[in-house]
Amino acid sequence: MQRDDASGLGAVWEEYAETRDIALRDRLTLVHTGLVKSLVRRMMPRYGAVAEFDDLVSCGILGLIDAVERFDLSHGVKFETYAVSRVRGEILDYLRSQDWAPPNLRRRISAVTDAYEELEATGDTERAESKIAAKLSMTEEQVDRLLARSHMFNVMRFEDALGDGEDVREPRGGDEDLPEARLLEQDLTDRLAAAIEALPERERLVITLYYHEGLLLREIADTLGVTESRVSQMHSKIIVKLREALERD
Repeated sequence: MQRDDASGLGAVWEEYAETRDIALRDRLTLVHTGLVKSLVRRMMPRYGAVAEFDDLVSCGILGLIDAVERFDLSHGVKFETYAVSRVRGEILDYLRSQDWAPPNLRRRISAVTDAYEELEATGDTERAESKIAAKLSMTEEQVDRLLARSHMFNVMRFEDALGDGEDVREPRGGDEDLPEARLLEQDLTDRLAAAIEALPERERLVITLYYHEGLLLREIADTLGVTESRVSQMHSKIIVKLREALERD
């Protein structure tokens, strides 16, 4: 009997595959809701309100239900591995629909980023958020929120560059199994690896801790000895660099 490595639900999966029972689907969804909350926390460094977090989790749950309904035990893939891309895709679709970067927001994000760079150039980065808020006639909370939105906006743009606008949530099969498709995917992977390798050491560390070690931005901030806002800004800049490198190629 095949078992789900994370939760030992192999028998439930097999019964659901045979019966498509709604109660079993709901049970499998409930067991994996922690995956959704964890992913939302990683995708968004801060939240303007509890409702915003709840909205994103709700969208993620829709992706999770879809993943449960589509999951195929015969593929030999862990459910969590399959579900992450569908949950993430559902959240990103929702964020895109909210128009997270209208022109006015982009100008304000740019102003905060430029102010950070000016402070870095002079080495005057202590209490950076407070100084930037004063310079731009904002509150520190507004600066943090802009950095959070900058983070998500750049993540979405990076996802678009990787997927070329396609839905990355579909299970593999069909044309994706053609040699040409596999070669293109490997080429993209190689180019992304090369772009990451070309980053400065500190920026490579941020990428490693965030994507490979699965750390939250605040945990990376503790590791580097900086603020979470600073890591959010660093991550956004790194994503822009990687996206531009892929688009050049």
